[in-house]
Amino acid sequence: MNSVKRSIIITAGGLGKRMQTEIPKQFLLLGNKPVLIHTLERFHAFDPDAQILITLPSDWFSYWENLLADYQIKIPHQLIDGGQERFHSIQNALAFCTGDQIAVHDGVRPLVSIETIERCFAALNNAVAVVPVLPAKDSIRKGTFEKSCSVNRTEYFLVHTPQCFATSTLKQAYEQSFTNVFTDDASVVESMGVEPLLVLSNEENVKITSQLDLQLLNALLK
Repeated sequence: MNSVKRSIIITAGGLGKRMQTEIPKQFLLLGNKPVLIHTLERFHAFDPDAQILITLPSDWFSYWENLLADYQIKIPHQLIDGGQERFHSIQNALAFCTGDQIAVHDGVRPLVSIETIERCFAALNNAVAVVPVLPAKDSIRKGTFEKSCSVNRTEYFLVHTPQCFATSTLKQAYEQSFTNVFTDDASVVESMGVEPLLVLSNEENVKITSQLDLQLLNALLK
């Protein structure tokens, strides 16, 4: 049994503007329960002893707590007030992390597989930063609508979460000031000269950003 203590940060700070819904996308129904509950249950199933932290806008704390009561969810976790950017939400959560290893996962990727999570944490035996990816399937062009060129798709990957790190590495990386080049945790760590190790993700590990994504995952659940 792995004795490493893990902290898992689930980021759910988005307000779902692209979804054009009144409630944030992490609270929309997927199958018979909200998206974020699926995500919480997936990580608890992977490691019931892990410390779980969820970043949410504080205005939605009571809404989430009511959902947990409605669906009778008793999985222990800590709510962290989300910041102005995702970067700041992670910074806030890191102050409370007690694990030797940390995973950061998008709350709206509810169908991450247990196998993907296992691969990410197992790879930390050989690295201090691990990122799950999928090889690009489509042909890729670089440039603008007016001027572009084709690129070799075998050199490109689609980046997923959970991104996993040695705690000391991630905490040190987040001592930096925010810049717009930080699009995920790997980019924050990479700016310190740390090259992440890539592992395979699962195709169902889709990030819900549109109604079509939600329809797709509902079909996959069925």
